[in-house]
Amino acid sequence: MKKNLLLAIAGCGAMMFAANTAKAQETVVVEEAVVTETPVECKTNYTSSWKDNWFIQLGAGAQIPYVDHYLNKGKDKRHVTALYNVGFGHWFSPYLGFRITGYYGKMHLDWQKTQSANMANANADLMWDMFNSIAGPKADRVFSIIPFVGVGGTYTWGFDPATASIPDGDGHYKTKEWTLPVSAGLQLRLRLCKYVDFFAEGRVNFYGDNFNNVASGAPIEANVNVYGGFLFNIGGRQYSSYNPCEYLGYINQLNGQVNALRGELATTAAALAAAEAQLPCPEVVAQEVVVQSPMLTSVRFKINSAKISDEEMVNVYNVAEWMKANPTANVIVQGYADKDTGTSAYNMELSQRRGQSVVDALVNYGVSASRLTIQANGSDVQPYDTNNWNRIVIFTQP
Repeated sequence: MKKNLLLAIAGCGAMMFAANTAKAQETVVVEEAVVTETPVECKTNYTSSWKDNWFIQLGAGAQIPYVDHYLNKGKDKRHVTALYNVGFGHWFSPYLGFRITGYYGKMHLDWQKTQSANMANANADLMWDMFNSIAGPKADRVFSIIPFVGVGGTYTWGFDPATASIPDGDGHYKTKEWTLPVSAGLQLRLRLCKYVDFFAEGRVNFYGDNFNNVASGAPIEANVNVYGGFLFNIGGRQYSSYNPCEYLGYINQLNGQVNALRGELATTAAALAAAEAQLPCPEVVAQEVVVQSPMLTSVRFKINSAKISDEEMVNVYNVAEWMKANPTANVIVQGYADKDTGTSAYNMELSQRRGQSVVDALVNYGVSASRLTIQANGSDVQPYDTNNWNRIVIFTQP
């Protein structure tokens, strides 16, 4: 009886296989998907993190006031006085930045040097890096020209009340003034090293008529500043770049793998339909088999970074779900770095950090750390011919 049952099962299986093969060869047609391509501009885009490209400036120079009644009685000599400058700022893109800068000095406001005052000024400036905008961003550019415009506030004090002409409301004349200037200027910057630049700068502050505490004459007065000093770049100047075309080859590779799997799935579905057409057959109790699907996912990183982006975290999540569905599978997390950036020793450490970031994320999604092994390959091994693709973590099995 058992022998006859086995022969019946074998015969049914043979019929199913033959029918499956014939039907699969006759009916399996994989339709090609129609893909509408959207043009992609292959342009490198540059950004600057809010943590990077901060600077401090220290300088000194001279100032010359242009105010009412400065020149008189044929005296055409203007008196130059010292000026001191300090400030800080941030380049929030390779092209535009802002800064807060302050100035202090003493001014002579008439040709006889009898009327003097102390001046303290603070300005908020918007800066434009002309060369980065015209010739393209370059963090280590040797020479830069940077026009700027600003608004601010000026406090002057120590005027001689005998020469003042603006009443203070208490029967006296003002000996101090608050004014709100607008300004424009030009900065020339020379790179000395990654962290230090030399700068020379000229600025003109434009004021209302009461800047020199005399309300008469021309409605606009000015103070010309010329000074120089040093800029200290905190952490150096650096930009992040992104070009959408860097990922096109990688995306096309994945699309090819997806299309291949779709073809296999269609063939399997046709085979299943052919087998079901031969039913009923003797009931056979089969053992459950867990099929481990191939691992096609990888995780890409930005240059000099071990941080997983939100887009790449989707791939990490998929690996975690696959490992939970295949509890006996272990995974090797292989980290790489591109050979054109950094030294071999630094890239080895960077690839280790990239692998560790992925392992930490998998553990956070519920995968046991004992099932994960990190293999840091640095930049000595490059899995892809396109260098930018090698900032990557690849999953393999032992």
